[in-house]
Amino acid sequence: MEKLLIVDDSIEIQKQLRWGLGKDYKVLPAANGREALGLFRNHQPSVVTLDLGLPPDEDGAEEGLRCLQQMLQEKPLTKIIVLTGNNERENALQAVQLGAYDFYQKPIELGELKVILKRAYHLAGLEEENRRLQNSLGSRKAALSGMFGQCPQMQEVFTMIRKVSSCDVPVLVLGESGTGKELVARAIHERSLKKDGTFIPINCGAIPENLLESELFGHEKGAFTGAQARVQGKVEFAHKGTLFLDEIGELPLSLQVKLLRFLQEKSIQRVGGREDIEVETRIIAATNIDIEKAIRNGDFRDDLYYRIGVLTISLPPLRDRGEDIILLANLFLRRFGDELGRKIRGFSPAAVEAIQAYDWPGNVRELENKIKRGVIMAETSVLDPAELGLSEPHPPPVAEALPTLVHQMESLTLKEARDRLENDMVISAIQKQAGNIAKAAEVLGISRPTLYDLMKKHGFHQVS
Repeated sequence: MEKLLIVDDSIEIQKQLRWGLGKDYKVLPAANGREALGLFRNHQPSVVTLDLGLPPDEDGAEEGLRCLQQMLQEKPLTKIIVLTGNNERENALQAVQLGAYDFYQKPIELGELKVILKRAYHLAGLEEENRRLQNSLGSRKAALSGMFGQCPQMQEVFTMIRKVSSCDVPVLVLGESGTGKELVARAIHERSLKKDGTFIPINCGAIPENLLESELFGHEKGAFTGAQARVQGKVEFAHKGTLFLDEIGELPLSLQVKLLRFLQEKSIQRVGGREDIEVETRIIAATNIDIEKAIRNGDFRDDLYYRIGVLTISLPPLRDRGEDIILLANLFLRRFGDELGRKIRGFSPAAVEAIQAYDWPGNVRELENKIKRGVIMAETSVLDPAELGLSEPHPPPVAEALPTLVHQMESLTLKEARDRLENDMVISAIQKQAGNIAKAAEVLGISRPTLYDLMKKHGFHQVS
């Protein structure tokens, strides 16, 4: 159960809050600053309600503000909600400027306070999770040669990289576009026996077919129109190093034959040449296509596949990597914030939900681009979904949810069904809007007073 520190010298308010909130939180009451700081240090609550008028300054705010500053100095991310009277608004605003999370004017209406508390705990939980993920960025287990990941799939990839690096055999890296296949190839090279040699990448799908042979194997002077000098190809440049053939699935069949010959004989001939040139290089290939399907369709030679796929590493898509998505989002946020000189503190709760809900068809590369966009577009120190180019998550269409809803309500009377639907819609709207009553009312198409009436009618303790 979450801990809630209530700091108020009024015994009546303490009793009211303990009675109204005791089912949801472990309430820690304190009547003065000394008691409050003692409980704060012993229990480390993430949320505090604080009355500024504490003894010996019950009619002022000096003691309450001192208590606020001390708590934030010891635990800066604590969400402190200031409870204040109508004539103390200026003190409350000063408290917010000093770092208080929010303020709430007395008299206390438990339904409204519960909304504020729920939102505060939600945000505190997200910040704690972000902090834990950020701390893990520097761990050896979560990082390898510029790649980061804690999910089981990425841990398996890291293990494979460490194992295959010392074996001087071809490696085939499989994965969707944007998953980091070149990073894997570079990580293998950096740990291989040829790490002192050159890493030469070439994208087989980005070079026109009539130029690709020359790009790979080089050409002799006069080999074709415009060949005014001898030129070495990428394969020769990779001598004693590593040749990375990205998107090898796009390699034309005619060049697949010549690449296979090189892998078998360890020698090449430049275009227009007759001399065999011995080349010692490690081959790492990558593709985002279904290579076995390409073989069945006759688009890729099976003998070449067996040569380049002695060892295979499969990269998972970002959507299947769980918490790694937020881990990487924080990494990119920190990196681009430093590069662009922007002080961005983090993501809003809605942004975190949008990042987690998005399918990421472009994988890590798309995430990187969207975070960079967000840092550039940011209006405040916290990024929201719109700045990232993401829409806020929304519930499934009514048509999809209707069969389940009807089944659940078959045994209810019309009034009971209406009340349950009304209750569920109120709860859902408030949760989706992170406790913002005005936005929730707007989504529901009703006024704020009407929404407050519905909250009282159904009892806000039902929110989970």
